[in-house]
Amino acid sequence: MSILKSELERIYESLAAWCRKRGYAGHDPFDALNSRLFQATPFKHSRATRLAWTQLFKRSPVNLRKIARVPAEKNSKGTALFALAALANFRRTQTIEAETEARELLDDLLTARIETENGAAWSYNFDWQGRAFFAPKGTPTIVPTAFAARALTEAARDLNDDSYLNVAREVCAFITNDLPRSFESETEICWSYSAVDRTRIFNASLLAAETLASVGASTGETRLCELAARGARYVVRHQREDGSWAYGADDYQTWSDNFHTAFVLTSMARIMRSCPECCDEFWEATKRGLEFWRERFFLANGWPKYFHDRLYPADAHSAGAALVALAELQRLDNEALELGERIAQWAIENLHDTRGFFYYQRRRFYTVRTPYMRWSQGWMLYGFARLLECKLAARPFLSRAHTGV
Repeated sequence: MSILKSELERIYESLAAWCRKRGYAGHDPFDALNSRLFQATPFKHSRATRLAWTQLFKRSPVNLRKIARVPAEKNSKGTALFALAALANFRRTQTIEAETEARELLDDLLTARIETENGAAWSYNFDWQGRAFFAPKGTPTIVPTAFAARALTEAARDLNDDSYLNVAREVCAFITNDLPRSFESETEICWSYSAVDRTRIFNASLLAAETLASVGASTGETRLCELAARGARYVVRHQREDGSWAYGADDYQTWSDNFHTAFVLTSMARIMRSCPECCDEFWEATKRGLEFWRERFFLANGWPKYFHDRLYPADAHSAGAALVALAELQRLDNEALELGERIAQWAIENLHDTRGFFYYQRRRFYTVRTPYMRWSQGWMLYGFARLLECKLAARPFLSRAHTGV
């Protein structure tokens, strides 16, 4: 049975109110290194200790942040997600209130902008220690930057305000001039995750390509679309035989998970929409990726598995990212909206708190009820906004007809 539009609207409004009341600031699964307790110790200089401290907080069933004095803060990617949700809400409702909220969130996003040597970018609000590299707080990284650019390009179109597009064009300058290329040939490009590494992470590089494609389509710069196609071609070449993608190209990045696959599929759809001349080239690979994702990452009732080969954990991030991806991919799958409704219903029944927010994760023996602002609330708000928009519009976001194929 399809979830009622009135129920979706009720959950969306209660979640938006919960986030708004807190000024869109909160905690994050990866913000443990912001701990004032940890920063006062000499262990903050140890790579191994930074990794262990981050994973302890991320995996703990109890939120340790108050004890460790981790402040609740705004996150640039989270702000971008909230802005994207507000823009989708404005497209659906066309109210002054929705437009005002979108503009206020976009103002917050612009305030957090980092001026790089050649362009503009965004960063995370915490030090981040990964297996491959360490990125101090304030390091320009492509993931929050690309989501900021997505919000800005949509705002330029929806609010008829080219000032947003001008900043998004500055992001393209960051990508083309400041962001390292960890692989490049005459036909392919892979952009690094940040300005301080040389990683080959497929969804991150593809987010850079998506940004170039979306801005290029808006400004008429075919060169940006050509660069985007080279970025997409690199990711398509690394697609596995079964249609899946690993997280990255290195030996320690061989896993495949739900939301990073959703990111790849969403970016591929947006690149084909923006650059119709490359749609034929990427259509079948995207279709195969979508089929693997649908068949292996979800149960019949909408349960979003984190990994394709195990039932637990299931989290709000995977659910929200799936709703966004399915909104983008309806012409590749005419049952996409139906699956989105099942995922939304599952998330409400299993992860929603009556106080208005969504829990982090359901595990085998317990549920982690921490209300992460970016990871859970931002993605669920964006996902519900897109699902509501699709139910109203009753039309696909991408089709061969729209792309000239």
